[in-house]
Amino acid sequence: MVIPIKPNRGGFLRPFGCAWFIREYLLGNSPYGSKTVDPLQGAPQADIFSQYKHALHRVTAEDRAIRHEEKLARKENRSIDPDNIEILIKRHLEKLPYKSKGCRYHSFVVYFAMLQQLSWVEPSGIVEESKFQDKYPPGKPRIYFRLTHKGRRAPDHLWSNPRRALYRY
Repeated sequence: MVIPIKPNRGGFLRPFGCAWFIREYLLGNSPYGSKTVDPLQGAPQADIFSQYKHALHRVTAEDRAIRHEEKLARKENRSIDPDNIEILIKRHLEKLPYKSKGCRYHSFVVYFAMLQQLSWVEPSGIVEESKFQDKYPPGKPRIYFRLTHKGRRAPDHLWSNPRRALYRY
């Protein structure tokens, strides 16, 4: 029996999903080299978004660097050099535009609101002040979010598509 690798709809868009990243990040597992978070305190939405974008960039650059090194090694008839892969990763990270991978911040906030409607994330009670430059009024406070018990118990198939879990279509 042959198992298809490519998904039925959408193709290969991202190496990992946004909801999966949010869950793993708020659990404190630091997925794909992101910062470690205390699961009881959580993190603000802006920090989660930033870590998500940086993780997507790292994984994309690593994938491109490995493919590039494999091609070069095949062409030059030599073995793959891990040191060369590290150099290529840095080069690819410099070339990748920030907006090329993942969603925009507004889409992330809407997506995160969906997780709040499902009661999978909740404010942890920690609030930080936002400070701008001297001439501007104070910004909205940074609210820290953490996973709820319901979010921890939600099965993987629901975390892979929170819209389906929310709207049951």
